[in-house]
Amino acid sequence: MRTRRAIESPPVLRGYTETRHKAKSWDRERRTVARIEATMLGLDIRFVVTSLDVGSAEWIYDSLYCARGQAENLIKLHKTQLASDRTSCRSALANQVRLVLHTAAYWLMLTVREAIPEVRELAAAEFATLRLRLLKIAARVVETTSRIRLAFAAACPEADLIRGLPGALLPLGP
Repeated sequence: MRTRRAIESPPVLRGYTETRHKAKSWDRERRTVARIEATMLGLDIRFVVTSLDVGSAEWIYDSLYCARGQAENLIKLHKTQLASDRTSCRSALANQVRLVLHTAAYWLMLTVREAIPEVRELAAAEFATLRLRLLKIAARVVETTSRIRLAFAAACPEADLIRGLPGALLPLGP
């Protein structure tokens, strides 16, 4: 098993280096950090040009550059999965309210996804998948004086997960 895993996932060699560079249009030299990754498929080199003089090359790439990329991915998720870029109302206030509601939906979906146990495939699912598999399902609602019960179809694949989510979403006590 270990041999097969070693063959299927070839080793990755990664290193960081830096140099200084000054383009003709720049008033001074800038620091250039490079992350160099070598695999069996070839080289993957990424450059970051910065005016920061502090921090190691690895810290600049991993903590600053990759964090910025992650923030851009979250914005993209906000726009594509929740359609938050649809601000087509005539009123600026209406568009602002719409964006606030989309942000609340984003926060809710992120909270639900974080409450899903890591062993479940939905723990890393996109919001559209969560919406289809957890929110857009049929259930019979039975309301009594002391509780509300949800009756799922016998074939509902996520019924046990849905039953456990309310407890996982409760805020922790002091």
